[in-house]
Amino acid sequence: MKVIKVAKIAREPNSGKLFTGTVTMQPVIGKDLSKNLVMAKVNFGPGVRNKFHSHSSEQILIVAKGKGIVATEKEQKTVVVGDIIFIPPGEKHWHGAAEGSKFSHLYIMSPDSKTTQLED
Repeated sequence: MKVIKVAKIAREPNSGKLFTGTVTMQPVIGKDLSKNLVMAKVNFGPGVRNKFHSHSSEQILIVAKGKGIVATEKEQKTVVVGDIIFIPPGEKHWHGAAEGSKFSHLYIMSPDSKTTQLED
């Protein structure tokens, strides 16, 4: 067993092309700890989101802070602390902070999952 204190994990800036602004990421569980999954916390500033994308494996999001939005081409949902979102492989989607709210979520995915950006 290993207890991981997420609050003690350094926040690494990430302003890659997938995001509309800068987010920070905190790697929680990597390939060094698990062969079956990876987990990280992603922290968004108000109104910052990622662009439409898909993953080659399932993705689970667990809302840890604030109010956010998770959207597909067909629907948009507001999510809050404690909500859990299941995204099937290949589903085109985006997620991020609602206007005026910081937002953080944990994600869990296969370590072999590939992300494909579907929006410029």
